[in-house]
Amino acid sequence: MDTASAPPLAAPLDIAFDYTRSLGPVLGRFMTGLRDRRVLGARTADGRVHVPPLEYDPATHTPITELVPVSPTGTVTSWTWTDRPLDGQPLDRPFGWALIRLDGADTALLHAVDAGTRESMRTGMRVRVRWATERSGDIRDIACFEPDPGPPRTPDDTTSGVPGTNGTPGAGSDPATSADPVIGIVTPIRLSYTHTASAEESRYLHALSEGRLLGQRCPACRKVYVPPRVCPADGVPTEEEVPVRDHGTVTTFCVVNVPFPGQRLEPPYVVAQVLLDGADIPIPHLIIGQAGDVRMGMRVAAVWRDRATWSTTPENIAHFRPTGEPDAPYESYQEHL
Repeated sequence: MDTASAPPLAAPLDIAFDYTRSLGPVLGRFMTGLRDRRVLGARTADGRVHVPPLEYDPATHTPITELVPVSPTGTVTSWTWTDRPLDGQPLDRPFGWALIRLDGADTALLHAVDAGTRESMRTGMRVRVRWATERSGDIRDIACFEPDPGPPRTPDDTTSGVPGTNGTPGAGSDPATSADPVIGIVTPIRLSYTHTASAEESRYLHALSEGRLLGQRCPACRKVYVPPRVCPADGVPTEEEVPVRDHGTVTTFCVVNVPFPGQRLEPPYVVAQVLLDGADIPIPHLIIGQAGDVRMGMRVAAVWRDRATWSTTPENIAHFRPTGEPDAPYESYQEHL
């Protein structure tokens, strides 16, 4: 293919991971309370009650130690309307996002209000918690808020909204003395978007689909960048296309010893910066072999996947392997670290 005339590429990209957090003594009690259909606030030195609770006093900077129950009812202080809910949001129908100051609290909590229509939402409206049917110790244990024209409820009232199916400790229970406290949460994080490659990046990817590595030379400093990009030193676009070899030199590397969710390889393995022959900037990639043998200056070569699987992706190169050549002298790559 003539990469110079290749059209720009675009593809959907999904970035996702599970964020795991240890909660500590304050948020642990808060989440334990939500699981048990109770809302707790943090009392600071000035007597104010913060919901959600703060872990440190903003004035004295000391750790928060006093948590107090607040009512499951409150008042909308500000709001906005969502006509087209997104996947993962609290409700699958139009709803309001609102700042809600619960009775007994001095600060507002951000959550969804199932008001039915935009016209029903208003600043000053009274709302109450609708509890999730199944609760585990997470902010989603509050399914949403719903209009509640009645009087304020006591903090010990655990009957607001859907009553749920798993048991609650009952009125007066203290999450601090729970036999099964919540100590951590796992929050799925996901970002989905469409990436449109630049003309230069598209030519690089089209070349990869043909088993070639393509860089571009800066017209000012004459350095070759792979993948092509605006020269970070001179701030000008690269222009002249330059083929580079699929052999190179390890400049720096990291031995990965820690397992993590979604990991494709079993530790230990090596991720290295590889300076391809003919390039002036290294690319990150895997080095397969004995992790303890990888070193700066090691000569390596790309291992391409089966040609039948090639497409416009850097994953056409499965990894790099040692070539057995003598190590490159430090002086040959010292400016590329």
